[in-house]
Amino acid sequence: MVFSWDGAGEVGTGLFPRFLKLAADHGAHMTFFLSGLYLLPEDKKLGYAPPNNVPGASDIGYLTDEHLKLTLDNIRQAWLDGHEIGTHFNGHFCTGPGSVARWTPADWQSEIDQAKRFVTSWKTATGWYDQAPLPFDYEHELTGGRTPCLLGQDNLLPTARALGWRYDASSPGGNQTWPVKRDDVWDLPLQLIPFPGHRFEVLSMDYNILANQSHSATSSDPRNYPGWRSQATASYIAGFQRAYETNRAPLYIGNHFEQWNGGIYMDAVEDAFKHIASLGQKDVRMVSFRQFVDWLDAQDPALLDRLRQLEVGQRPTGGWSEFLNLDPATSDPGSDPGSDPGSDPGSGPASDPATDPASDPGATATTTPATTPATATAG
Repeated sequence: MVFSWDGAGEVGTGLFPRFLKLAADHGAHMTFFLSGLYLLPEDKKLGYAPPNNVPGASDIGYLTDEHLKLTLDNIRQAWLDGHEIGTHFNGHFCTGPGSVARWTPADWQSEIDQAKRFVTSWKTATGWYDQAPLPFDYEHELTGGRTPCLLGQDNLLPTARALGWRYDASSPGGNQTWPVKRDDVWDLPLQLIPFPGHRFEVLSMDYNILANQSHSATSSDPRNYPGWRSQATASYIAGFQRAYETNRAPLYIGNHFEQWNGGIYMDAVEDAFKHIASLGQKDVRMVSFRQFVDWLDAQDPALLDRLRQLEVGQRPTGGWSEFLNLDPATSDPGSDPGSDPGSDPGSGPASDPATDPASDPGATATTTPATTPATATAG
């Protein structure tokens, strides 16, 4: 399974180091989708030429010098800890004529070129020549990203393919099934997972859960917070259980370093992470997107085709050995597909939308939303 973070800026809340420590404590790896503007000082903002927007414009704020330094420190440590540094691009334009939804492949090329420049030339931009460099070559490191608000993927993919990107996590939503490629790029979308107390499902991201709890308000009645936190935790765990107990599809969870509704979504994802880690499942891996596509690319395409036949919540008829045509004498029916300890990248997904938000969801769940949930995405 993959935990990922959009923006990946540290603004003095301690959230970036908190989740670096969580990962280190459990031997896990994550993907941090860095917003390039977080390494550009505001007094240099005219150096950013966003497509279809005025120079220096951005729908997210520029960081203070203090927060820019904190972000550099944490990005540096993240990479040294084995995490992936992807991109969340730059200005985060989700609405209006300048929205990324309207961008052409050439616009995306410009945006990516600028994101790379901000990450690789931050010393020149800041004048902080005495600071330690980032310990990676971003041209080599950057192999995928997630667009603002999950918009614009269709026109991004031709550019991603031309750049040699290996995956994109910008699809506006998918199901808990095994992934496919689009335009020779692995398509790794946020997924619909059970939403306890409801017949519909919710995308596996903090903001989408918030949108269905507080109608996109980020500061609500605190009396709701304990129940909402439990509901969010149960949703992630339900997504894990469903996949783990059935088709073993990977689970992707997206987040932001935020304090919405009292920080309950940060607590929820940590609670779910710790719960899944505490199960001690040897065939579960918590990996970055880069590590996951390494695994995908190493598999026999025929194996992946077989896995894609399994729908949401579907177990293989006759068990894994029969499904994958394995020798029962050498395979472990209780392990991941193929009995190779590395053959399940650590998916995990759960199940039943329980009626009690604080309860641990059951083992089965609806596979299609029965009503219409809120689908707003912060990305």
